[in-house]
Amino acid sequence: MLVTTTPSIEGKKIIKYLGLVSGEAILGANIFKDIFASIRDIAGGRSGAYEKELRKAKDIAIQEMTEQAMLLGANAILSVDLDYETVGQGGSMLMVSANGTAVVIEE
Repeated sequence: MLVTTTPSIEGKKIIKYLGLVSGEAILGANIFKDIFASIRDIAGGRSGAYEKELRKAKDIAIQEMTEQAMLLGANAILSVDLDYETVGQGGSMLMVSANGTAVVIEE
């Protein structure tokens, strides 16, 4: 499955548009990761714990979106948009949503 942020694929003809597909992931942040991330952020370094959680949530959202597209018979997803939000009391949860257009492109 080809997944791209572009609205078309150079040299490929779109045969059929199948519609919007999406995937979401909501992950809770571990209290110990929060403490270590806060310390590292204060020191001016990168927050490896949060970066890892962001990658994990993004991968889950894209996988869900891809599975939905496959069920529709798509072989590509175009115009993919990723959105990141914190939710819950005090922003204790991380939400990532992936949205795109499922299509069939020529092989």
